[in-house]
Amino acid sequence: MNKQLMSGNSAIGEAAIQAGCKFYFGYPITPQNELPEYMSARLPEEKGAAFLQAESEVGAINMVIGASSVGARVMTSSSSPGISLKQEGISYLAGQELPAVIINVVRGGPGLGSIYSAQSDYFQSTRGGGHGDYRTIVLAPASVQELADMTALAFDLADTYRTPVIVSADGVLGQMMEPVRIPSKKGRKKITKDYALTGAKGRPSKAIHSFRMDPKDQEDHNWKLMRKYKRIEQREVRYETFLLDDAEMAVVAYGTAARIARGAINRLRKENLKVGLIRPKTLWPFPAEIIRETAQQLHDFFVFEMSAGQMIDDVKLSLDGSGTIHFYGRPGGVIPSPVELYRIISRHYYQSQRKRGK
Repeated sequence: MNKQLMSGNSAIGEAAIQAGCKFYFGYPITPQNELPEYMSARLPEEKGAAFLQAESEVGAINMVIGASSVGARVMTSSSSPGISLKQEGISYLAGQELPAVIINVVRGGPGLGSIYSAQSDYFQSTRGGGHGDYRTIVLAPASVQELADMTALAFDLADTYRTPVIVSADGVLGQMMEPVRIPSKKGRKKITKDYALTGAKGRPSKAIHSFRMDPKDQEDHNWKLMRKYKRIEQREVRYETFLLDDAEMAVVAYGTAARIARGAINRLRKENLKVGLIRPKTLWPFPAEIIRETAQQLHDFFVFEMSAGQMIDDVKLSLDGSGTIHFYGRPGGVIPSPVELYRIISRHYYQSQRKRGK
């Protein structure tokens, strides 16, 4: 498929369809409204596919459970407060080991917050925002092309591990327009779904559920989930580095914040300030190993988030007491410029150099 100019929300929709998504259930909320709008026009053109605007976010996520139970590739989307309403259903998906793709175009919070771009849903996404012992794979795109690529990837990961996968975008990425090549549906991996409920004619009946009366049965199931999450941690970590080889300070940022950080780093490099970037592309599993490896090369890590600071906890856990962590964040939907970030990083850089007598 040739490149075309698309908004991030529309690119997600087309990438999902090309990845085999047959059902979309959602409810309107800014700044992801263009995605259900796109799906409402485009999905019915596909054979055997359907779009449905649910009566609420709670209704939408439970429809996702139903469609996934019969083996369909299914997606829902929302923005922060709407994702909060879906958390019970996401926990059920995890407990029932059902694949699904959930798009979160993050806006400022807490509460209704603002309609502007933010990254304040990090804890919710990476810690399992609902009840119980579970995790969700969380992908963090930083461009419209990555929105498309990671949406397609999300369906494959969801099916491979029988788990919900969250694509954590934000308002900037959802609304912006960039050239994008939608991943083709040709040659996509097909995964046998022998758990799917397709009727019991000619075979014993089976059921999908997450309730277990016997606590020992529940414990065994939970340990099974933990073993699966360990496999995901071993196999599915994704990240990108930028100008890290000779860096004396590493910025850690994801999504739109990473784009801003790149602009700031380019300015810093022009002044011979040796700053590089580590960009997590999976928020869970988090790329802890590259941060630990980088700590053998340099001492200073600068965490930048469009929030009051949430990913900083994972950076601290990765470093396990080594290194110095600097932080800058703008919560509530405020989007800093590369120049603003350049000034903040340069101040921390020089302060750190002075402390080390350089």
